[in-house]
Amino acid sequence: MKLKNRAIILLSGGLDSVVSIATIKEEMDVSLAITFNYGQKSFENELAASKKIAKFYSIDHEIVTLDWLNNISTSALNTDENIPRLKIENLKNIEETKNSAKSVWVPNRNALFINIAACYAESRNFSHIIIGANKEEAQTFKDNSLEFIDAMNNSLKTSTNTTPQVIAPLINLDKTEIVQQGVKLNIPFEHIYSCYLNGTKQCGECESCLRLKRALELNNRHDIIANIFK
Repeated sequence: MKLKNRAIILLSGGLDSVVSIATIKEEMDVSLAITFNYGQKSFENELAASKKIAKFYSIDHEIVTLDWLNNISTSALNTDENIPRLKIENLKNIEETKNSAKSVWVPNRNALFINIAACYAESRNFSHIIIGANKEEAQTFKDNSLEFIDAMNNSLKTSTNTTPQVIAPLINLDKTEIVQQGVKLNIPFEHIYSCYLNGTKQCGECESCLRLKRALELNNRHDIIANIFK
């Protein structure tokens, strides 16, 4: 029997990374999850969610702390700046979502995460790095785009000797389709944490929450909404 390729998942504890695991786990041995601490407001809840998810899928879990990224960032995610609060109808306004995305942008974050994961991949013999990039967020975050994934793979051809491949199983899906896939694959929705803040429950008002909430509504999963949001 042919052995599965070994993969690392960049695990934030949010919807996209969890559905990515569930989507790819039959094809690949997803055996390491990396969660990054760059001083984000939501880190404690992201970490708690990631630990539960890694345990649920029987994946080894490591935390990488990036204090220096916290020190240089001006993002509302990891400074005293306020996280933008929106309404679901604002998601249809590209200018408002671009402004929201700009306020939470952390410099070169996803490229940095992938390069760190590539260090693990090369030293520990992993063939793939999984990221939860998707079609919907690629509209406002260019490091969620297929162009970005292709560029990172091209870079890894010369920055590593083993050339691990970055894959984004959800790259052609929007959030509604991602939730639909998550329901189909029985992901533990009760464990996910997609909020930019660190409340007892997810705030339901930041852009990340609203995209998840809208997708759940369109899938008629009001039970999950009632369980995970304020």
